[in-house]
Amino acid sequence: MTVRRVVPNIRTHDMHRSREFYDLLGFEEVMNHGWIVTLASPAHPAAQVGIMTGDRTAPVTPDMSVEVDDVDAAYVALRERGAEIVHPLQDEPWGVRRFFVRDPDDRVVNVLSHR
Repeated sequence: MTVRRVVPNIRTHDMHRSREFYDLLGFEEVMNHGWIVTLASPAHPAAQVGIMTGDRTAPVTPDMSVEVDDVDAAYVALRERGAEIVHPLQDEPWGVRRFFVRDPDDRVVNVLSHR
Protein backbone atom coordinates (compact mmCIF):
# COMPACT_ATOMS: atom_id res chain seq x y z
CA MET A 1 0.00 0.00 0.00
CA THR A 2 1.25 3.48 -0.87
CA VAL A 3 0.39 6.78 0.83
CA ARG A 4 -0.42 9.42 -1.77
CA ARG A 5 -1.28 12.40 0.41
CA VAL A 6 -1.77 13.43 4.05
CA VAL A 7 -3.98 16.41 4.91
CA PRO A 8 -4.62 17.84 8.38
CA ASN A 9 -8.31 18.62 8.90
CA ILE A 10 -9.16 21.65 10.99
CA ARG A 11 -12.64 21.97 12.41
CA THR A 12 -14.04 25.48 12.16
CA HIS A 13 -17.20 27.24 13.24
CA ASP A 14 -16.53 30.12 10.83
CA MET A 15 -15.49 28.89 7.38
CA HIS A 16 -15.06 32.40 5.97
CA ARG A 17 -12.73 33.51 8.78
CA SER A 18 -10.64 30.33 8.55
CA ARG A 19 -10.32 30.63 4.77
CA GLU A 20 -9.18 34.25 5.07
CA PHE A 21 -6.50 33.21 7.56
CA TYR A 22 -5.08 30.43 5.36
CA ASP A 23 -5.28 32.70 2.29
CA LEU A 24 -2.82 34.98 4.11
CA LEU A 25 -0.40 32.04 4.29
CA GLY A 26 -0.60 31.60 0.51
CA PHE A 27 -3.09 28.72 0.26
CA GLU A 28 -5.64 28.61 -2.56
CA GLU A 29 -8.90 26.67 -2.78
CA VAL A 30 -8.69 23.42 -4.74
CA MET A 31 -11.95 21.79 -3.57
CA ASN A 32 -15.12 23.11 -1.96
CA HIS A 33 -18.08 20.96 -0.90
CA GLY A 34 -19.51 23.62 1.40
CA TRP A 35 -18.87 21.64 4.59
CA ILE A 36 -15.23 20.95 3.70
CA VAL A 37 -12.79 23.12 1.77
CA THR A 38 -9.35 21.89 0.74
CA LEU A 39 -6.66 24.54 0.34
CA ALA A 40 -3.30 23.95 -1.32
CA SER A 41 -0.06 25.78 -1.95
CA PRO A 42 0.13 26.88 -5.61
CA ALA A 43 3.89 26.27 -5.57
CA HIS A 44 3.64 22.85 -3.88
CA PRO A 45 0.16 21.38 -4.55
CA ALA A 46 0.72 18.44 -2.21
CA ALA A 47 0.98 20.89 0.73
CA GLN A 48 -2.67 21.00 1.76
CA VAL A 49 -4.99 21.72 4.65
CA GLY A 50 -8.68 20.84 5.02
CA ILE A 51 -11.11 23.13 6.80
CA MET A 52 -14.34 21.47 7.96
CA THR A 53 -17.53 22.55 9.67
CA GLY A 54 -18.25 18.86 10.30
CA ASP A 55 -18.36 15.68 8.27
CA ARG A 56 -21.33 15.20 5.96
CA THR A 57 -21.84 11.44 6.37
CA ALA A 58 -19.86 10.44 9.46
CA PRO A 59 -20.65 10.87 13.15
CA VAL A 60 -17.29 12.53 13.91
CA THR A 61 -14.94 15.02 12.24
CA PRO A 62 -11.60 13.45 11.34
CA ASP A 63 -8.35 15.02 12.53
CA MET A 64 -6.53 14.11 9.33
CA SER A 65 -7.05 12.47 5.97
CA VAL A 66 -4.66 9.91 4.51
CA GLU A 67 -5.11 9.09 0.84
CA VAL A 68 -3.81 5.64 -0.09
CA ASP A 69 -3.68 3.74 -3.36
CA ASP A 70 -5.76 0.83 -1.97
CA VAL A 71 -8.27 1.76 0.72
CA ASP A 72 -9.70 -1.78 0.82
CA ALA A 73 -6.28 -3.23 1.70
CA ALA A 74 -5.80 -0.56 4.38
CA TYR A 75 -9.20 -1.40 5.86
CA VAL A 76 -8.41 -5.11 6.02
CA ALA A 77 -4.96 -4.52 7.53
CA LEU A 78 -6.28 -2.22 10.26
CA ARG A 79 -9.23 -4.46 11.13
CA GLU A 80 -6.94 -7.49 11.35
CA ARG A 81 -4.78 -5.58 13.86
CA GLY A 82 -7.84 -4.74 15.97
CA ALA A 83 -7.98 -1.01 15.23
CA GLU A 84 -11.21 0.76 16.12
CA ILE A 85 -13.18 1.54 12.98
CA VAL A 86 -15.14 4.73 13.74
CA HIS A 87 -16.93 5.02 10.37
CA PRO A 88 -17.41 2.01 8.07
CA LEU A 89 -15.81 1.54 4.66
CA GLN A 90 -18.13 3.04 2.08
CA ASP A 91 -18.34 4.84 -1.24
CA GLU A 92 -19.22 8.52 -0.91
CA PRO A 93 -21.21 10.55 -3.45
CA TRP A 94 -18.29 12.97 -4.00
CA GLY A 95 -16.08 10.25 -5.52
CA VAL A 96 -14.08 8.72 -2.69
CA ARG A 97 -14.14 5.36 -0.94
CA ARG A 98 -13.24 5.79 2.71
CA PHE A 99 -13.43 4.76 6.34
CA PHE A 100 -12.42 6.35 9.65
CA VAL A 101 -10.13 4.68 12.17
CA ARG A 102 -8.99 5.81 15.62
CA ASP A 103 -5.22 6.02 16.10
CA PRO A 104 -3.45 5.06 19.37
CA ASP A 105 -3.57 8.71 20.55
CA ASP A 106 -7.37 8.92 20.09
CA ARG A 107 -7.21 10.91 16.84
CA VAL A 108 -9.64 10.05 14.06
CA VAL A 109 -8.05 9.35 10.68
CA ASN A 110 -10.04 9.44 7.43
CA VAL A 111 -8.44 6.81 5.16
CA LEU A 112 -9.49 7.19 1.54
CA SER A 113 -8.91 6.48 -2.13
CA HIS A 114 -10.39 8.34 -5.06
CA ARG A 115 -12.52 6.19 -7.33
